[in-house]
Amino acid sequence: MSKVLFAPSLMCMDFLKMREQLEVLNRRADMLHVDIMDGHFCKNITLSPDMIRTFAKVATVPMDVHFMTTTPSDWLEVCAQAGAKILSPHAETINVDAFRTLNLIEKLGCKAGLTLNPATPLDTVRHYIERVHILTIMTVDVGFAGQPFIEQMLGKIEEAAELKAKKGYQYLIQIDGSCNERTYKRLTDAGAEVLIVGTSGLFNLHPDLDTAYDMMLAAFAKATAK
Repeated sequence: MSKVLFAPSLMCMDFLKMREQLEVLNRRADMLHVDIMDGHFCKNITLSPDMIRTFAKVATVPMDVHFMTTTPSDWLEVCAQAGAKILSPHAETINVDAFRTLNLIEKLGCKAGLTLNPATPLDTVRHYIERVHILTIMTVDVGFAGQPFIEQMLGKIEEAAELKAKKGYQYLIQIDGSCNERTYKRLTDAGAEVLIVGTSGLFNLHPDLDTAYDMMLAAFAKATAK
């Protein structure tokens, strides 16, 4: 198994310790995951371009912005200007203008990500998946942290890994939802390459984030050694 990358979800951090925790993540994380929800695509509202701009004053690792928004094209440019390096809209929201959206992301100097909801088949994006740098597979329904893992998504991860190997695609397979010691082995065995860690996987493990990160890595090593 190749090295698995970790992307802490910033909506789960302690905002009273934002600078301190970002400095820890600068040393330890592979990338940072930023959720933007508009209250329409999913029934929640989280971070914003202004928060990305604030994070960028401290963060030195790339920020991947996950657009849980009905019209991601309204958000792409402002988030790129705020400091995002990877822009990841949902396939369900761009399939009417996917190529125009990917062109815009590239024009903005960012890498293109793409996110699939649990009920969205991989085949839906087959005509443009070769242009994607990070393919995010949701293993929970969008909108809220702490939801139960959807077992059926293991098959989709395997399908994405098989397609990548067969076609020589370069995307990283990233998992969003319930990445923790109970799911690490099944996810990585299926082909996951990047794990987004939130409350259960990282931030709730210990009040000190450095200690929590050590605990997360130890839990991952133990789970995947079996």
